Amino acid sequence: MNFYSRASLRQMLIIPYVILVLLAATVIGMLSYTAGREAVDTLSDHLLSEMVNRITQAIDKHISGSEAVLETAFPSDVPPPESVKDDLESLRERFWLATSIHRNPNNYAYYGNRRGQFIGLWRFSETEAELRLRTDGVSPRSIYHYSHIRGELKNPEQETRLFEPRERPWYKAGQTTFKQTWTSIYIDFKTLQLVTTRARRVNNATGEFEGVVATDLSMQLLNEFLRNLKLSPNGFAFIVESDGNLVATSRGPHLSNHADEGNTRLNATASGDPWIATTYEVVKKLTERGDTPTGAHTSSFTGPNGAIIQAGYARLRDAAGLDWIVAVAVPRSDYMEKVNKNVRQTVTMALVACILISFVGLMTLNVIAKGLRQLAVAAKEIGEGVFDAKIPVDRNDEIGELAKSFATMQKHLLTDRLTGIPNREAVVRRIEDRIIRQRRRGDFHPFAVLFVDFNEFKQINDRFGHDAGDRVLVEIGQRLMATLRESDLAARFGGDEFIVLLEEVANRNDAISVRDELERVLSEPMQSLASTAASDTAFAASAAIGIALCPEDGRDLETLLKQADRDMYIRKQATARDEGSSQQD
Repeated sequence: MNFYSRASLRQMLIIPYVILVLLAATVIGMLSYTAGREAVDTLSDHLLSEMVNRITQAIDKHISGSEAVLETAFPSDVPPPESVKDDLESLRERFWLATSIHRNPNNYAYYGNRRGQFIGLWRFSETEAELRLRTDGVSPRSIYHYSHIRGELKNPEQETRLFEPRERPWYKAGQTTFKQTWTSIYIDFKTLQLVTTRARRVNNATGEFEGVVATDLSMQLLNEFLRNLKLSPNGFAFIVESDGNLVATSRGPHLSNHADEGNTRLNATASGDPWIATTYEVVKKLTERGDTPTGAHTSSFTGPNGAIIQAGYARLRDAAGLDWIVAVAVPRSDYMEKVNKNVRQTVTMALVACILISFVGLMTLNVIAKGLRQLAVAAKEIGEGVFDAKIPVDRNDEIGELAKSFATMQKHLLTDRLTGIPNREAVVRRIEDRIIRQRRRGDFHPFAVLFVDFNEFKQINDRFGHDAGDRVLVEIGQRLMATLRESDLAARFGGDEFIVLLEEVANRNDAISVRDELERVLSEPMQSLASTAASDTAFAASAAIGIALCPEDGRDLETLLKQADRDMYIRKQATARDEGSSQQD
C-alpha cells in the first residue's frame, strides 16, 4: 500500500496495468489476428473472386449471341435492298431467324438505312412478334402484331411519336465504323430502360454505305441478376462503364428521374450511396494500371466511416468496344462472424487477465473513484450524443487534465472547424432544448428557425478557388454572429448552408425583420475576396433565407427544418425569376 500512497497518479495507472494489459492483449491479439486473417483475407478473397466470375459469366451470356444475331439478320455478303419495301418478306424471315438464336436477351433486331427507312422485329415469345416498319422515311412507324415466321400482317397501329433512325446512337455508331461496335448505353426510346446496342455498318453492292443493322441488349436482366445475388447483409455489387455511369447495381437506383430532365443515367460517384462511390473510385484506379492482367482480382481499402471494405473486381473488354468494370464489395465486419469460432479459445485467458486487472484496478479506484465516476458519467453522455454534458471534475492532477481534455473535446464537437461558429450538432441540440423548454414550462412565446443558403457560392469556388470559398464561409459566419442578438445562435449546417435560431420573437413580422437585415448584411461585398488576385472588384453576393416559426409552422425539429428549407427554396426561386425578368427587360 505504500506504493499507492506515495506514487503519482500516472505511476499508479501505468506501471501495474501496462504489464497485465500487454500480456492479455498479446495472447488475445495473436489468436484473434490469426483467426481474423485466415477468415477475412483468405475466405473473402475466394468468395469475392467467385462472385465476380459469376457476374462476368452472366454478362458474357448476355453479349455472346449478339454478333450472330447481326450476321443472321444481315449476312455480310448479302447486299441490302434499296428500299425496305422491295425485300420485306425476305427481311422478315431473316430477322425472325436472327431473334430466334438468343431470344433472351437478343429478342430485338432492326435495320435503318440512309433514306430514313426502318424495319425492326421484336419477339414476344416463340410464336408472337411485333414488326416495326417505316417505309417512306418521314412518317411515324407502323406496328404490326403477327404470329409465326410468315404470319399475315394486318391492322397496323401508328406510333404517335416520330422515330427517326438516323438520329439514334446505334445508327451513328455503326455508320462511322467498318466493324461491329457497341454504342454507349442509352435510355431506350420505347421502353425507357437502359439499353446498349451492337451495331454493324451495311454496305451496298458497290461497297458504299447503305444502312446499319443492330440488336439491343437490355440492362434490365443484368439489374435483376445483381439484385438476386446472395450477398452479405451489407454487401453490394455493381457494373459500370469506364466513365462511371452505372449499368446495373444490386441496390439503389441506376437511373434518376427529374421533372425537368426526365430519366437520366446515374454515375457511381453521384449515386447517393457513399459505399458505391468509394468502391468505384478505388477500383477505377486499380483497373487503369497497365500491368493489370485480365480476370478477377481482389483488394481492400478504407471506406466511409473508416470501415474496411473487401472488394473483388474485373474489367471486361471485347473487340467491339465494350469496356465495363464489375465490382463486388463487402465490409470486413460482415465477414468477422467467421472469427467467432475462436472466441471460446480466448475467453478463459481473457477472464484470467480481466480478474487480475480488476483486482489491481479496484485498489487504484479507491483513491480516484469519485473523479473517475464523474468523468465516466460525462463520457457516457457524450458517447450517447449529449455533447454539452457538464464535466464537474476540478482537479490539478492527471484526472484534472483529462477533464480539461473532455471539455476541449466538447467544444470541438460543437464547433465548426472551418468557420469557428457552432456546427450542425450544436444548433440541432439547441433547437431541441428550446422545444422541450417551451413544452415543459408552458412557454408559448414563439421562436424562429432560419435556413440560410448562400446563392453564389459555386461561382466563388469556380472563379476564385476553394480556398477563397472557405474564406467566404468564415466571413458569412462572422457576419451572422455579429448581426444577431447575444441570445440567438448561428451555426453552419453544411456546405454553404447555415441555420439561425432566434430564441424569442414577438411574431412572424419580427422574424421577417431579422431575415431582411441578414439578407442585407450578406449582400454586401465579400471583404475576404477583396485581395484575391483573380478579382478586380469586391465580390457582391446574396443569400436566400427561409423562416419557420414554432409552434405556428411546427412543433418538432424535423418539421421546422423542412418548413424553413421549403421557404428558403421558394425565395430562391422567386429571386431567380426576378433576375430572369430583369435580364429580359
